[in-house]
Amino acid sequence: MDRLRQRADFLAVANGTRANSAAFVVQGRSRDDDGPIRIGFTVTKKNGTATERNRIRRRLRELVKRLDVTSVRPHHDYVLVGRRSALTRDFATMLDDLRSALHRLDRQPAKKTVSSKDSGFQLPSEPGGASRKSN
Repeated sequence: MDRLRQRADFLAVANGTRANSAAFVVQGRSRDDDGPIRIGFTVTKKNGTATERNRIRRRLRELVKRLDVTSVRPHHDYVLVGRRSALTRDFATMLDDLRSALHRLDRQPAKKTVSSKDSGFQLPSEPGGASRKSN
């Protein structure tokens, strides 16, 4: 398993399916390539000080290390978004929660992505309805 590190990858996974748990949210997305499973971790600043956020992130990383590979699907990206309760929640319970969340992700249908061309979105015209002309 590899790590997600680029913001674009995190944003792409955020548009996929998600499953909630008491200590974290799991987001998942299928990829079209033959690459390895990739997992990313994130904890927002509202979860506490830097020390607490790092502790949450370390606990989430350890969960993934102890997870059996059969729980995750090949050619998928996953992001674990940590919550504050990950600091105090029992580790064995969190591991069960992760297995359950991944199982729920597998049962959810994949979200369809809509491009800006398909959604009917148009950029506004110039103020006053005038178009730009070069001199």
